[in-house]
This record gives sequence, structure tokens and C-alpha cells, in this order.
Amino acid sequence: MCSKRKTCHGGPSQQEQDSPAVANEVFVIDEEVSHLTRLKSEPSERTRACLHAGKSHISTFKLLSSRESNRSGFGRFSSADCSYALRKHLPVRGPWCVDNMDCAAYISQFSSDGSLLIAGFRGGRIRIYNADKKWKIHKDITCKSLRWTVSDIALSPDQQYLAYSSLSPTVHIVNVQNALKQSHANSTDIHEGLNFSAADDESSFGIFSIKFSKDGREIAVGNSNESICIYDLGANKVTERIQAHVG
Repeated sequence: MCSKRKTCHGGPSQQEQDSPAVANEVFVIDEEVSHLTRLKSEPSERTRACLHAGKSHISTFKLLSSRESNRSGFGRFSSADCSYALRKHLPVRGPWCVDNMDCAAYISQFSSDGSLLIAGFRGGRIRIYNADKKWKIHKDITCKSLRWTVSDIALSPDQQYLAYSSLSPTVHIVNVQNALKQSHANSTDIHEGLNFSAADDESSFGIFSIKFSKDGREIAVGNSNESICIYDLGANKVTERIQAHVG
């Protein structure tokens, strides 16, 4: 700031009224102060005391539980509690470009620990980026037997395997933690196919969502065949079909 301005309570200063640019500058500065304050906020002393937290970290779950049970006797979050919760969950940087592909991105998700970003593209490509290494490409995957696009992706709980689906009854699994950076389906790397179709299926169907079980032994899919299917990876077969919805 080049000059010192005096403001009056209840409204802008005379200099702000005379110059919109000055008023805008004050607004920006106020926003920066508010932003920095929010970043450094801590829960109120009352909240810390009722949670017996001392100076230790308080999880958002504990904050919400405390508010719902009214442990502080306040009936709601204090301003300090709100700022503390917001700083943990609202973006404070970006957005910025991670990659520039020649085909449209269709789906993306982070690993459970936030260290990896997986993105699926309509050109039959999947890329895994390492968030801890300045978004360096961890794995560049060329998919097998796609129809139109990669419809969904799922990372196993141990982050060893990636499953991807398309508008077909087959889900493919690839090892994403081996030494190969480039993974071309059945050329440089094996993309094992899991067939979810049944002998009595009247027509082909597409898979729109996939998910590993918590122990990584099963995969559940939702498809356009009005069902949810469970695949046992150890038995290498579909073990359950649930008629769950109308497509």
C-alpha cells in the first residue's frame, strides 16, 4: 500500500467514495486478510475444552459430533469452529492445469490417501498422476477393447491394481505398481479381463460403475442390464446378480 487511508465506521472513507479503484483495492485487501485468517484459524477454546483436545488436532468428525450432541452447550459452531472446518475442506489454491491431452477427460478420482489422481479419457487412455511429486505421471495406460470411453475406474484398497470399465460387459484389471510406466494392453502389460455377462443374457450391456470391496477380494459393478453384479476375484467368476434398478 502506497498511502495510509482513514476509514470511518459504518461506511467507506471519502477517498473510497471518490475513487472506485481505491474501494476495490480495499475489498481485495480485506478478502486477503479474511483468507489468511481463515487459513490459520483454530477451534474455539470452549470446543477444545469440551473435547479435552488441548492443543492436538481435532478431526471434522469430532467437530460435527460435538455440535450435534451440543457438548459445548453453544448449540452451533462458533465462528472460529466454522473457519477451522472450512480451511480443511475448501480449496485454497488453483485451479491449475495438470495435463493437456488431445481427447476429452471423462472421469477422474483420487486414491483414498490423496496421493494419486486417476483420470480416464475418451481416447482409450488412463493416466495416473502422483500428487506428491508435482503431478508427475505415475502410469500411462492404453486400454483394451473400449466402447466409446472409459466409463468408470476403481483403485484396489492397497493401490496395487486398477480396474476400468467401458460400455461392455468386461472389466479389465491392470497392475499399476510395477516398474513399467507405459502400460499397453496385452502388449507391454497384461490387462486381465473379467467377464460379467451370463449365458442367458439376450444382448450385450455396458458397465457404468465399479468398486472394489474393502478387502480387495471382490468387485461390484452397476450396469445397463438392470442389475448389480459381484465378481469374486479368487474364484474368478460372478457370484451374485442382484436385479436392482430399471435402466
